Amino acid sequence: MITEGLAVDIGVAEHDELDRVSTLVVDTYVNAGFVDPDSPYLHQLRDVQVRWRQTDLLVARVGGLVVGTVTFCLAGSRWANIARPGEAEFRMLAVDPPAQGRGLGRLLVRECLRRAAAAGATTVVISTEPEMVVAHRMYERMGFVRSPGRDWAPRPGIDLLTYRHEVAP
Repeated sequence: MITEGLAVDIGVAEHDELDRVSTLVVDTYVNAGFVDPDSPYLHQLRDVQVRWRQTDLLVARVGGLVVGTVTFCLAGSRWANIARPGEAEFRMLAVDPPAQGRGLGRLLVRECLRRAAAAGATTVVISTEPEMVVAHRMYERMGFVRSPGRDWAPRPGIDLLTYRHEVAP
């Protein structure tokens, strides 16, 4: 399943890839129905220039083309919503629909776990929408566990579930 026969490169986005990353994450979230086209959250999804400068904007490339992305950050970053001291977080995971089901999301998450451990974090935390059931299954298969005590709402009517994964530094 995981990218059999595909040469995959996981790394930090290059400046010339930022437009592609922006289009990819916005289109993926909107087309899947996770974000309304009028949502103010689209501004954050689109603003890859700022994320690229302030944290780790990671991409998955197949044949040189960006087909997946995720934003990785440590506690204290302006991009961390729920990470506490000693924790890391990732957000805005997106894989181009034609490339889904090949393990690219899993590779991006593994890179986040690796970076968290390298930075000395003991836990990786994430927030996810209740409707993202395919992502929930992937996270659970990877060892993430629900953390209902940390569920939260960035705005009324936007309820987010949380998961955590312990890492060894």
